Amino acid sequence: MKKITITTEFSVFESIQELPNEVQNLMEQAIYVRKKAYAPYSKFRVGTALLLDNGKIVLGSNQENAAYPSGLCAERVAVFQAGSIYPEAKILKMVITAASDTNKTKSPIPPCGACRQSIAEYEIKQDSPIEIYFMGEIGAIYKSESLKNLLPFMFDKNFL
Repeated sequence: MKKITITTEFSVFESIQELPNEVQNLMEQAIYVRKKAYAPYSKFRVGTALLLDNGKIVLGSNQENAAYPSGLCAERVAVFQAGSIYPEAKILKMVITAASDTNKTKSPIPPCGACRQSIAEYEIKQDSPIEIYFMGEIGAIYKSESLKNLLPFMFDKNFL
């Protein structure tokens, strides 16, 4: 038997003001769209903003449904919209913010497993990393240079 050690590295920004200007702008747009999320069941609102290599910004917020599996997370709404409207564009940056209607989210909220797999598909397709920034409602923002930090053993087309 042998062991495998996996190390991931994240940058931590203590506030939105510490972020590069371009990322601050994206986070402000993610906060704006987060407030428009349709989350009547969970009361947990998520907003995502993507910066594409063509300069376009694509937004997404979570969209719930009484039949729970039928809803979509903000990250997938944004990624699938970008893939539909700009199929040749690469995603350069993704920012995510999450807030609860019932309590303050003070910790950075990463993408869920299903979103990680969807983001992985696009990162592999475009053959370049996607910078991912994520935060709660307030507090620190974590930055990952690639989805691989969040999902080191990615399942992709090479396994099929």
